[in-house]
Order: sequence, then C-alpha cells, then structure tokens
Amino acid sequence: MQFNVPLFPERASTIAGEMDAFYLFLVLITTFFSLLIALLILFFIIKYRKQPEREAEQIHGSTLLEIVWTVIPLGISMVIFVWGARIYFHQMRPPTNALEVYGVGKQWMWKFQYPGGQREINSLHVPIDRPVKVTLISQDVIHDFFVPAFRTKMDVLPNRYTYTWFTPDKVGTYRLFCSQYCGTNHSAMIGEVTVMTPEGYAEWLASGKAEGSLAAQGEKMFQEFGCVTCHRPDSGARGPNLQGIYGRPVRLTDNRVVIADDNYIRESILQPNAKIVSGFQAIMPTFQGVITEDQLIQVTEYIKHLSQQDLQPLNNRSTPTQIRDTEVPTIQQELERQNKAVQPGKKP
Repeated sequence: MQFNVPLFPERASTIAGEMDAFYLFLVLITTFFSLLIALLILFFIIKYRKQPEREAEQIHGSTLLEIVWTVIPLGISMVIFVWGARIYFHQMRPPTNALEVYGVGKQWMWKFQYPGGQREINSLHVPIDRPVKVTLISQDVIHDFFVPAFRTKMDVLPNRYTYTWFTPDKVGTYRLFCSQYCGTNHSAMIGEVTVMTPEGYAEWLASGKAEGSLAAQGEKMFQEFGCVTCHRPDSGARGPNLQGIYGRPVRLTDNRVVIADDNYIRESILQPNAKIVSGFQAIMPTFQGVITEDQLIQVTEYIKHLSQQDLQPLNNRSTPTQIRDTEVPTIQQELERQNKAVQPGKKP
C-alpha cells in the first residue's frame, strides 16, 4: 500500500515497498514500546506512591516475568535482524544482467558514463523494469548518491569504487541528491534520474553523441599510454596478460591471492607497486596525476571487454598471473582463511 504522508516519498523501484514496510515496522515497534513504558511508569508512580498507612515490601521478582521480558524483545530483535539482513544482502548483490552505468561525483556535480560511450552531467537515463548497477567514485571529497524515490543511498568515496543498484518500475523523472555534506555548494549538487520505456530508452541511446563505446575508448587509452608494450599475450610480455583476468583470482609475489575487480585494476594503474603479480617485477610506472577518473573507467571497461572475449577455460594457460580453473576451489578456501585471520582494523 502507498503511504501518503511526507515521511514516505514517491515510490519508483521494486525495493521501495519493502523498505517502507521495514521502516514503518521499526517506527511502530518503537512507538508501541515507548508508550508502553511511559504508561507503566505513570501507573507505578500512582499505584505505589508513598502513603502514611502503607509499609514498604521487599519484592523478590518473578521468574515468569523475567522470561517474558527477555524472550519477547529477543524475538522482535531477531525479526528486525533477519528482515534487515535480507534487504541488505539483496541490495549488495546486483543481478548479473544489470545495466552498468559509471558515475563520478565532484564538487558539485554528477557525471555519468554509459557502456555505449554516452555521457551526461547531473542527469541519468535508465529503462523501466531492468536492473541498473551504478558504479561510483569521487574525484575529490566524500559524496553520497541518494535517490529517495528508489530508496537507494550509497557513499561515493575518493580512491575507491562503490556501487548501488535498483530496478525502476515507474516511468517518470526523480530527484538525485548528494546526502553527504561536501562543501559550500553541497545543496546545489542535485541531479535527475529519468525512467523511460524500453523503446524510449533505445531511442535516447541512439540519439546520444558518443565517440565509440567505453571499451573502444579504453582501448584507445591503452594504446596511447603504451600499456600494450608490456601487457601482451606472448612470451615476451613484461607485465601480466590481461585477457581473461577480470573477476578472477590473481596470485601476488607474497603468495596472497586477490580478485581482479574494478578496485584492483584502479589500484594497479595508480599504485602499481602496491600488489605485484607473481612472476613479474615492479617496473610499471605510476599513472597518478596522469590519467583521469573518466579514463580509468574507460580502461577498466576495456579490460572487462578483453575478459568477455576470452571466456574459454584457463586450464592450459601458463602465464603466472592467471590461475587455472582447477585451482579456483582451493583458492576460494584460501581466501576464506585469509579473511578469518584478519583482525578488525588490522592488515593481514
């Protein structure tokens, strides 16, 4: 049902209804117990007020009462935990078929790039009834991607990719805010998300001016920065072969294993000595201050494209950076052991 009160903005995504129901449940539980406690206090103040003819009695308690006031709050807390965890895991696991969009936040504007190469400022166009994954990063300070109608909110951090996803289910235009104070013009960092029909979205993509897809632009950057001279698939390569590497485990010189995701690729470009791949030397120069955030996104998309072109099993490959498919189960167990061994707030 729709709650037509200011606390609940318009709903325009598939998760919005459940988020509203969860929020309303928390409000009702809090209100109920606040009133119950207040009324009990008032009742006990009146009933057990000091009177001249009454002598104080020592009360030793009730086992049944203690069990009741322990079990009921525990049950309510577990309902909140399970329900909240369900929503959290749903929000943190975007579908594999989601439309990927890249967003960059900076003082005080939003920039978006689409796989086809289209770009927008302070505006985001998405199709209805299709999951949309937005990969986010900040170019300066901490921002926050917040679309109230979608009930989606995610911190946008410098030097690290974060992501959020949603499935819009209502055509229209909805406000996009930065909900993290980011400087003097924070209140002006406002954009729009336009939800379109599939036909309208296809027409919008076709009418947009793009200098090739993100992957094609990334390939151009890959050539211009000279990456191809070292990252080659032949035996003379001085750097890891990037074909088929995205999303796979990579073994480092210290025998650690990491996953080659967006953050790993970004770190390897800007801080190449942070994680040296096993079998290679630390000869790659840093591109810090040389490559922009937009260009980093393009190069990352190109490396993803290389992996999509190279989907055959890795059982016969011998490049040190690549791990055979038969090794993956063992490596996954090793990663789990590493995660358990890491203490909170400490590095392994």
